[in-house]
Parts: sequence; C-alpha cells; structure tokens
Amino acid sequence: MYAIVDIETTGGYASNNAITEVAIVLHDGNREIKRYETLVNPGMVIPRYVQSLTGINDEMVADAPYFNEIAPIVHDWLSGAIFVAHNVNFDYSFLNHQLKACGFDLDTKKLCTVRLSRKTFPGAPSYSLGNICRHLGISIPNRHRAGGDADATVLLFEKILKAGGLEHIRGMLKSNSREQYLPINLPAGQLERLPETPGVYYFHDQKGKVIYVGKAKNIRRRVSSHFSNNKPGRQKQEFLRNIYSISHESTGTELMAFLLECIEIRRLWPSNNRSMKRFQQTYGLYLFEDRSGYMRLVLEKKKRQLTPIYTFSLLWEGQNILWKLIRQYELCPKLCFIEKGEGACQGVKDLYCHGACEHNEPSEVYNRRVQEAVDGLLKSLPSFTLVDEGRHPEEKSCILVEQGRFYGMGYLPADESWSRDNGSINAGEVKAFLTPYPENDYMRGLVYQHAEQWPAKRFNLVSSL
Repeated sequence: MYAIVDIETTGGYASNNAITEVAIVLHDGNREIKRYETLVNPGMVIPRYVQSLTGINDEMVADAPYFNEIAPIVHDWLSGAIFVAHNVNFDYSFLNHQLKACGFDLDTKKLCTVRLSRKTFPGAPSYSLGNICRHLGISIPNRHRAGGDADATVLLFEKILKAGGLEHIRGMLKSNSREQYLPINLPAGQLERLPETPGVYYFHDQKGKVIYVGKAKNIRRRVSSHFSNNKPGRQKQEFLRNIYSISHESTGTELMAFLLECIEIRRLWPSNNRSMKRFQQTYGLYLFEDRSGYMRLVLEKKKRQLTPIYTFSLLWEGQNILWKLIRQYELCPKLCFIEKGEGACQGVKDLYCHGACEHNEPSEVYNRRVQEAVDGLLKSLPSFTLVDEGRHPEEKSCILVEQGRFYGMGYLPADESWSRDNGSINAGEVKAFLTPYPENDYMRGLVYQHAEQWPAKRFNLVSSL
C-alpha cells in the first residue's frame, strides 16, 4: 500500500514551523482506496507570503484541529504504508517531527516522485510538481493546497507506473538502496560512483560552487552518513536542498585526508563548513633589531605581514623554548621581553647575561649569540618524512616536514628508488614528487602525533647537497 502525501506549512523547515494542512491518499498501485484531508491549526501566525501562496489564512485554521488531535489518525494511515510524496524528505521531515512531539514513531519506507520522474521521464525541462505535471498533461486545479497537490501526485504516480516505473520503485525500495534518503537535487549515481577509500569530498551547489568540504576514511560511507538523518532544523534542510553534485579526491591515507581537508577549507572557504574556519590564536617567535643595534627575540601573536622563526599553538610552549635559548646562549631576558623593570636583569645577577640590557656588552658581540641561538633552534627542529600506503600498489604516500614545518605531500614510486641504504631519504629527490602547501599549527600537530604513534613510517632526511 502506498500513502501519497502532501502538506502545507508555515515555513520551509520543521523545527520552527508547523503544518497547516494534510492530505493522505491510500493507493494500492492500481487505484485510490481512500483519502484523508484536513486543515490544521498551526498554533502560530501564518506568514503573509505563505497565505498568498497557499490561500490558507489564520481565519481558515482558527477552528481546525491542532496536530496533536489528528496525530493518531495520521500515524494510523501512514503505518505499514510506503510514504510517497513529491520531494518526499520535506513532507516526511515535518510529519515525523510533529508525530514525535506527540509520542508517535514514524518508521516507513519512502518514495520520491521527483526521483521517480527523473528516472521514468528523462529529459524533462524541470521536475518540480507544477512543471512535470504540465509536461505530462496533468492539470492541478487546486495548486498549493494539500488536497490538490496530493491529487496531482497521485496522477503523476500512476503515469510513472504505466510507463514502466515499477522497476525503479523496486530498486529504490531495496534495503541497500540509499536513494530515498538523498537530497532532492543529487543524482543517485554520483553516490554510487564514490570510492570506498580515504580522501576528501566536495558538495557543490547548483552553480558548481563548493559549499562543503569533508574528510573521510571511507568516502562513500562518510558521504552517505550526511543523508542518513533528516534533522528538521533550517540549517540541515537548507544544506540538503543546496547539494546538486559531489566530487572527491582520493588520498593514500586518512592522515592525508585530514591535511587536505584543512588545506581545502582554507582555500575555498565553503559556506557550510564551521570547523577550521574559527580564528586560531597562535604565536610566533620573531627577530628584529632595536634602535640601539641589539637583536631582540620576542614572542607575539602571529602577524600576517611578518615571517616568524617558528610558531606555537600555545604561549607557554614558546616561553619554554625562549627560556631554553636564553639559558643556553646566555641571552638577556629583558632584551627577549621575558623580564621587565628598571636596572640590571636577573640574568646579570645570575651571571648568564653579560650586561646587554645596560649596554655593557657591545651589540655586535651580543648579536652573534642571538644568531647562534636562532641557528641552533632551527637545526634542532625535526626534518623527516612519513611514508605510507598510496592510492594504488604502484605508489606510496609521502608527507614531508622540514625544519619543524609541514612542507607538503604527494606520492612516491613504490619501487623505493628514492630511499637510501641507511633508511634515510634525500630531501631534494623527494620534493620533486610532492606538492607544497601552506601549513598551520593544527596540521603540524597531526603529523607530529602520527609520527610518534607510527615510528616505523618515519624516515630521516639527508641534505640534497
């Protein structure tokens, strides 16, 4: 049994709107068996633009039953039937949300006559209810009313069945079919063609613009999960309505998918991504020469126009490293902005500062130690690669960290011609296979964490000179 449904509502998403009219037509696949139709008091003011579209105003629903009064009837009519509607996820989301609020569970299979029309009548100019009915010669005398649109959907459904659509219906109702959950504008074939590999996927709108970027260990499974729950909120509903196509890029490993997602979100700035677009308060260690000719190290919030010696996610991380440099290279804590106040610094009293803060040590002598400290810091920063599985057996994935910074990633030949006998890798040879990318502390942290967890995948670098 099919329950062919249409509803009218106060707005476009279920969580903050309500139903104003319901029509349910029970159909056995040959003919209409019976129908239920009623206005519903939404318990809120009907917006004027909705009144002008549907013709349903506040006076018309004033004496109509509230949804909780008809919920048992609606649930009884829908239970055990296949829920059919034009853009089925819209009608289903409203009825499911309202029934749950009344203590009823709606658990039925769904059929979308938009998708069935696309399969049965390919090449139509448009598959909106009005346009596909006009294309097929179906009149809708009572347009934008639940009863009139339900009647039109019944006639459309019967034409689909007569045109051989039963095969499509059976396919869509199979237990392994995801089509009934997909966004209305997304072709099912695009989901079926997605690989079950790690990578990054992109949701595009009607104009092809990327509106969301995601990472996945299994691209097809992760993309499917976006559509498995039809939350009634505006954000979710608008998101689903705007998905028209999916593209993807496979990666050798899940780690590469994490990194590429971060890169692509910052490159494309998609409207529906929230994570990784938030402001990250990071710090940098900077070097400059003051008016007296002394080189000074300073920890500051990261500045776009200046290149730091190194960056830190947390201020205390930078302070710890700076204190180590001060002690090891006998620098002045005042000239490094670690200590404030008048007179000699604590370093003079503890005999590791040579008096640069009071100009008792020539700037050229002090500056040599500052440069040694900077060189020592850079030399102490790790340089290595992470080599792992590739996208296919003929290659291996590679992520390169150079002097503590994420350089980039790519794919190496599986024959390991790039590897040295001692287990090291030539940096210059490897870079020819890699794509450089901008880095940030989050990406660097992911790579470091993975290197620590999987030491066998880490290879030291040797100079290309």
